Amino acid sequence: MIAARVFVSLVALATASAAAPASAADAPRGATACAICHPSKTGVDTPLQPLSGRKAADIIAAMQEFKADRRPATVMNRIAKGFSDAELQAIAEWWAEQQP
Repeated sequence: MIAARVFVSLVALATASAAAPASAADAPRGATACAICHPSKTGVDTPLQPLSGRKAADIIAAMQEFKADRRPATVMNRIAKGFSDAELQAIAEWWAEQQP
C-alpha cells in the first residue's frame, strides 16, 4: 500500500516536471503550474491554448477577465483571483519569453 502511494506520487511529480518549460528555475511564483494544464510546447493535443510565446498583454487580458468573472471558466476564475496584478504581470511576461 505504501509502495503504491510512493509510485503514484513519483508519477505525478515526473508528469509535472515534464510539463514544465525548460527555464522553470527562473519562473515567477505560480508560472510553471500553468503547464500542468496548458502545454508549454505547440503540437500537444489539448483543447487548452499553449502559453509559450503568447503576447504578455493577451495573457494579462485573459487573466483579468477570469479574475473579474467576465470570461467563462471552470477553474481559471478561481486561479486568477489568487494572484495580484503584479504577479499576473510577471507570470505573463515570463510565458511570453518562453519558446513555443
